Amino acid sequence: MIELWHCPDARSFRVLWALEELGLEYRLHNLPFPPRVRAPEFLEVNPLGTIPALREGETFMSESAAIVQYLATRHAPNDLLVPVEDPAYGAWLNWLHFGEATLTFPQTLVLRYGTFEKGKADAAAADYAQWFLSRLRHVDRALQDAEWLCAGRFTAADISVGYALLLANHLKLSEHFSPAVADYWRRLKARPGFQAAKAAQKIELSEALSS
Repeated sequence: MIELWHCPDARSFRVLWALEELGLEYRLHNLPFPPRVRAPEFLEVNPLGTIPALREGETFMSESAAIVQYLATRHAPNDLLVPVEDPAYGAWLNWLHFGEATLTFPQTLVLRYGTFEKGKADAAAADYAQWFLSRLRHVDRALQDAEWLCAGRFTAADISVGYALLLANHLKLSEHFSPAVADYWRRLKARPGFQAAKAAQKIELSEALSS
């Protein structure tokens, strides 16, 4: 059984979304954010205190994009995976990690200084918001003649970048999306796997609060 430790709409949403797209059985542990402070027992699972954490048998992982890649590869064949022999394999890997390293990273600083520590570094939050939006132009260029980022279909790369758009929506940066990126975000939200992941985190949270 796959176990996922998760905070609603945190980076672990990438993993939850991938699990739903793949139709895999899993056990969800929904935690308050940040878990290292509000659920200190989680440190026994992941000493870093970061989300996500995934365990499958002897495998333990804590990097969201890497977990999505692992799930798509480990549970092949599936539509999330672009095989090594496919000409789009390099683009798939690049977009998969672009979503985290290039798009999500600056937003975490916007989240910290624009939400959790407001007034401490407002200029930094604004600067990193602009950094994110400038990097988002690369996504806009890729979508000018395509509905998805690579291979002509929805893949794990879209999950990775899609989470960055989810975070941007929370940070009210989505009002700056280009028409192509806004349409892409609507397509992502409409996917049954995305909606199932949203529902799963709400159901699990509701059960936790009532227990």
